[in-house]
Amino acid sequence: MNFKEAKKHKKEAVKNADESVLKLFHIIITPSNTDESAKFIEDFLKAPESFTDESCKDYCSDDNYEVVSFKKESEDK
Repeated sequence: MNFKEAKKHKKEAVKNADESVLKLFHIIITPSNTDESAKFIEDFLKAPESFTDESCKDYCSDDNYEVVSFKKESEDK
């Protein structure tokens, strides 16, 4: 999906998510390309608070995106 569609999909996912899910999981837009997505997520995890939805555009070469969720690191590590 293009970025506009991905942003709409993420908005729906966040709206429909339970509050506990939002506390435990990141819901982000990432490039569909596996290598680009892996690099984006790797950088995202270093400083999640410094990333916006638009940040993924810097990692994407073909304007294809997807919305993914994954468990947040526990903060007591």
